[in-house]
Amino acid sequence: MILYHVIRECNSILLYNLKMAEFIETAELAKLKDAGLTPAFPKGLPVLLIKRGGEVFALENRCAHMGCPLALGSLDGDVLTCPCHDWRFDIRDGKFLDAPELRLKIYRTKISGGKIFIEV
Repeated sequence: MILYHVIRECNSILLYNLKMAEFIETAELAKLKDAGLTPAFPKGLPVLLIKRGGEVFALENRCAHMGCPLALGSLDGDVLTCPCHDWRFDIRDGKFLDAPELRLKIYRTKISGGKIFIEV
């Protein structure tokens, strides 16, 4: 009986946390250059927007190494390189290419009415 209550409580917490996620307006799609690195700060979060081949990627705009702003880095295909120490990340999943257990936070995106929204 106790296990039932614990599982029920965990499910309630999970459902509550899932409801807390929301999409917030972050930028106008027309203002993003293809393959450009565009910093944004929705709700004060450091986010990096990248428009590439019709897709928009949203990543944390801080390197997992020492917090350098990735908007100052470079993009080569799907690889984003940090400007400070050349750490390389895959923009599709945020993985650090030399140690995939390290990664950047990725935000889900949606586009509506010419605006980009990210899920926070």
